[in-house]
Amino acid sequence: MTMKLYVGNISFQTTSQDLEELFASIGTVESASVVEDRETGRSRGFGFVEMASKEDGERAIAELNGTEHNGRELKVNEAKPREDRGFGGGGGRGGNRGGGGGGYGGGGGGGRNRW
Repeated sequence: MTMKLYVGNISFQTTSQDLEELFASIGTVESASVVEDRETGRSRGFGFVEMASKEDGERAIAELNGTEHNGRELKVNEAKPREDRGFGGGGGRGGNRGGGGGGYGGGGGGGRNRW
């Protein structure tokens, strides 16, 4: 069974290919991707790597978490499924913040609509 890993604090120059090569030194990589901003296409500084087995994934966490790559200290751990993903991801988070502010008075909501 595969194991999906979250890789945080990666350099903005790091590519999906770089991640794949780095993790392939630990075990078999099924997929690797750097998450990019939808509008700019630039790296958001994190990505995901899917290892072929739980053992490979755990070894990758043990060997790569906290190590330096392209001048940044990597944060590697098991990816957690996000149940709110189907609700628009970033839009949902932004809406929660804005909705919370709007709930404290009508002025907050009106101000948001003027933007």
